[in-house]
Amino acid sequence: MDDFSDAKALYAKKGLGSRVGWGARPAVIVVDVTNGFTDSDSPVGADLTEVIAETNRVLAVARSSGVPVIFTSIAYEDPDVEGGHWVRKIPALRVLRKGTPAVEVDVRLNRKPSEPVIYKCYTSSFFGTHLQALLQHLGVDTVVLCGTSTSGCIRATACDAVQLGFRCIVPESAVGDRAEAPHRANLFDIDSKYADVVSMPEVLKELQRIAVGSRHR
Repeated sequence: MDDFSDAKALYAKKGLGSRVGWGARPAVIVVDVTNGFTDSDSPVGADLTEVIAETNRVLAVARSSGVPVIFTSIAYEDPDVEGGHWVRKIPALRVLRKGTPAVEVDVRLNRKPSEPVIYKCYTSSFFGTHLQALLQHLGVDTVVLCGTSTSGCIRATACDAVQLGFRCIVPESAVGDRAEAPHRANLFDIDSKYADVVSMPEVLKELQRIAVGSRHR
């Protein structure tokens, strides 16, 4: 694991990295845990077995507590048109075509019919989608981000979430990337500037606490 102790000390001295904390109405957003990203043989894929297992822990509590669950998927009719310069930068994204198994949510997450899938063409789950409107309709004030990749779509979604007025929580063990170095570096940066990167026990405890509180209101 990369040692960020010097950077942490500098950031703390400069006033970066305070806690955002939880609101009263969370939702879980599972970012791009689709076959194209979870199949190691896919051009954009990696082994996300552990991320899926940890995400399932979050989903189990969310579902039993009535916390909304939303999935996202990158999917194109024509990637070279819809994906613009991003697809030029990452030609491997061309595998993510609508109507193919690559853009389907990995079955290991056992997505429920009531849990929507938001399709997108770029990194952030908010950009060019109706996610913000959906969260506002549900009265959500806190988003819990699980999925992939830490350095790409998780980071971009966290940036947009805080810019749009949502508290953002990232369970450290429920996000992943293709390589460890960008994963660790971006977790540090996300935690310093955009969201609270927290342990799985804390996430589960808070989701349960909020659910209990809502039942007593």
